[in-house]
Amino acid sequence: MIFRQLYEPDSSTYTYLLSCPETGETALIDPVLDTVDRDLEVLRAMGLRLTTTLDTHIHADHLTGARRLKSLAESRIAAPAMVGLPCADVGLREGQPFRVGTIELHPLYTPGHTDHHHAFLIDDGTHRMLFTGDALLIDGCGRTDFQSGDAETLYRSIQEKFFALPGETLVYPCHDYSGRRVSSIAQEKDRNPRLGGNKSLEEFLEIMANLNLPYPRKIAFAVPGNERCGECPPEIPEEYRGVCDHDQG
Repeated sequence: MIFRQLYEPDSSTYTYLLSCPETGETALIDPVLDTVDRDLEVLRAMGLRLTTTLDTHIHADHLTGARRLKSLAESRIAAPAMVGLPCADVGLREGQPFRVGTIELHPLYTPGHTDHHHAFLIDDGTHRMLFTGDALLIDGCGRTDFQSGDAETLYRSIQEKFFALPGETLVYPCHDYSGRRVSSIAQEKDRNPRLGGNKSLEEFLEIMANLNLPYPRKIAFAVPGNERCGECPPEIPEEYRGVCDHDQG
């Protein structure tokens, strides 16, 4: 498997490139509209053909690059099936592996950050890679105070789906705000300040209720835009419109 971790600094978002060397099929997990041109240049430089984009959930802090990439690279758009996005070509469901050539991704339904959040697990028998989206972060976890978030649901998703995996499973989150790139299930179970050390549900709920984080500055246009797979909505503020100049397709 060909693998690259790409970064978008404004929203501190990681996009993951996965490519099958046997077939040339390539996927991008959680692409960002701001870095579509960068992503296409990476693909060209590596001689790869983008076939699918996959979003873990409807993001509130950035616009997905899925729609523009479909327009420019003729890739399919994959998103959680339960959202029922008319713009999606593929609905992702737990229990139904998604293939990128010979690579098999296993969607894991992990609600809590949103009610439709899905992570992706690759397990080839030797290596395990877990793309956790916004559910589990390095030394943290996704927020539960907007959209359809629920702290108790997120706690159970992480404990029952993620922390049940072998400790050596590598954790690749959608975001990191401190320059960290990868963790492991063992590390997060041991030292994650919100969930590690066998924290109880009650302790977790107390922590989440007192985060006092600022509201995502792009949420007003990111959510409706991402419900249309990354279309720039009319209400996007002028300061963010630059990325929309050659949008729509």
